[in-house]
Amino acid sequence: MFKVARAASLQTPLRLIRQSQQKRHLSIHEYLSADLLKIYGVGVPKGAVARTAEEAEQVAKDLGIDDMVIKAQILAGGRGKGTFDNGLKGGVRTIYSATEAKMFAEQMLGHNLITKQTGPGGKQCNAVYICERKFVRREFYLAILMDRVSQGPVIVASSQGGVDIEMVAKETPEAIIRVPIDIKVGVTNEIANDLAEKLGFSPQCINEASETIKKLYQIFIEKDATQIEINPLAESSDHQVLAMDAKFGFDDNAEYRQKEIFDLRDKSQEDPEEVKAAEFGLNFIKLDGTIGCLVNGAGLAMATMDIIKLNGGEPANFLDCGGSATANAIKEAFKLITSDPKVTAIFVNIFGGIVRCDNIAKGLVSVVGEMNLHVPVVVRLQGNMQEEAQKLLNDSGLRIFSFNDLDEAASKVCKFSNLLKMAREQDVNVSFELPL
Repeated sequence: MFKVARAASLQTPLRLIRQSQQKRHLSIHEYLSADLLKIYGVGVPKGAVARTAEEAEQVAKDLGIDDMVIKAQILAGGRGKGTFDNGLKGGVRTIYSATEAKMFAEQMLGHNLITKQTGPGGKQCNAVYICERKFVRREFYLAILMDRVSQGPVIVASSQGGVDIEMVAKETPEAIIRVPIDIKVGVTNEIANDLAEKLGFSPQCINEASETIKKLYQIFIEKDATQIEINPLAESSDHQVLAMDAKFGFDDNAEYRQKEIFDLRDKSQEDPEEVKAAEFGLNFIKLDGTIGCLVNGAGLAMATMDIIKLNGGEPANFLDCGGSATANAIKEAFKLITSDPKVTAIFVNIFGGIVRCDNIAKGLVSVVGEMNLHVPVVVRLQGNMQEEAQKLLNDSGLRIFSFNDLDEAASKVCKFSNLLKMAREQDVNVSFELPL
């Protein structure tokens, strides 16, 4: 018998979820964003992508200029201040020759770049973007986002571009300009001109800056974007308005009508387990605990993790199977959960509505029997055909323990988890029986 220490207060894993969750938008690389900007007539520095050191050398030669920049292409911010796993400092470097382009490409390609947004493992750089270095007079910040408050698009801009905009918002909030946009009207000439003037573009650049703002909004609307961020949006020394860097995000729900955009997706930059889960309609996020969770519905998943915490356990993952609680989906979910060697118990908490509980139970029995699991599975099924489901589980002869009460189920899965964890540490065998 193991005594479970009950938490003094609710300690939801929401903070962990927010740090690592699958975002509801597609991000694309900077060089692809630059290509899209060019299609819409927005000014960008000349440049091209390279995936080998030799290609990088050739791109630099083809540009035919002396002042260039080489940028590591990973889907994370803070590249300029990042560090590669081989010790190279900075994922954005100024270069002056094709020889330097090749040298830095050799040090960047195939290596992980660690930034403040990647976590300690970093992200692998599989491409570099080589472009002309432009000398700028002024740098601005401009983003178009969907705003919950105004329930529509909003332009967020600042005269302080080329720096961390979060720090600007914190230290000098008065430098941030917010312009809600009526989605039925869009960005008018008046709105664009007024914003260009407030930002501080030179008189000879106001018209071009205004047109650039309208074109960025056009991309936002026509491509179902969730984020169009240009930092910096610059006025060059020869009075050109240029998007010097771009970060674009697109709504996953619009994939069916934005095939060309979603074909640009780089899965190598995403968590492979989350990509695999998405193929089966599962929303999976790995956490640091020992109790694997399989739940249908994000709200129920959060409540399940909370009650695990309250009973002294730690969730090993967030896994929402939504309406896909079929035998095949359950099998894939169990594969993802058990691929984590830290998992010492699995908690299945599913509400049977459209999906019948007895069908879920049949799927669980089939999957647990087929996979020959060596960790206990605690199940709570509520809803349609739950009594039939409980009988199926109890008569299965497998290491499946069924409960009706959520708190009792959470308490048992935490005790099972702790028991197996201690057994592993002491290298002894353990059998699981009720009551515990």
